[in-house]
Amino acid sequence: MKHRRLFAAAVALVFAVTTGVLWGSNMGFLINCTLQAPAAGVSRSGINTLNLPWQSNLPSAAALMTDIGFAATANVQRFITATDSLEVFTGRKGSPSPNFPLAAGSCLFVTMNVATPYVIEGSDVPGLVLPLQAPGAGISMSGTNFVAVPYHSTADTALELMTEIGFASVANVQRFITATDSLQVFTGRKGSPSPNFPIVPCECYFIRMSAAVMWVPTHY
Repeated sequence: MKHRRLFAAAVALVFAVTTGVLWGSNMGFLINCTLQAPAAGVSRSGINTLNLPWQSNLPSAAALMTDIGFAATANVQRFITATDSLEVFTGRKGSPSPNFPLAAGSCLFVTMNVATPYVIEGSDVPGLVLPLQAPGAGISMSGTNFVAVPYHSTADTALELMTEIGFASVANVQRFITATDSLQVFTGRKGSPSPNFPIVPCECYFIRMSAAVMWVPTHY
């Protein structure tokens, strides 16, 4: 695996990060995301979520597979908000979908054949505006958004994330459980299917909106 430099030239301060824990400050970071292959009690099918930095020079799903290690990576998937479906790129003959571009701050599902420690270097974008879509014809089927929470966000839990976005506008926050290929759903309200959970590096989250919000994530 090669380590790809994602920093903009002006970024001078860097995070030293291992096992998903940030050790530094400011907007730059270095983080180790372990991508799990199928293993009892660890990953049911080798599917992982992967939160890419907002400053990234990985242009496509194919480039990401190469960066992680092509032979170790079965596919890369992106969530299509308008249809609540997944677009799957395998990089191989007969791929269900063609290679697709990676937008800044992409959230992806990555399916692994072999467990791989993937080191990401990058930086966030202060003042970033992230549109969170509510249900709307041709825009969002159910108001579900697959979100790359910035690595320097001050929201440490699902509840803090909902509060920051605007609690009344957020129906729920969901995280993918690799060991079971299931979703943990937190509504922040009485009768929530799951309790409040932490927001952790490397992971992506589904945020379901009842009203559209132009979210500007807070940074430390």
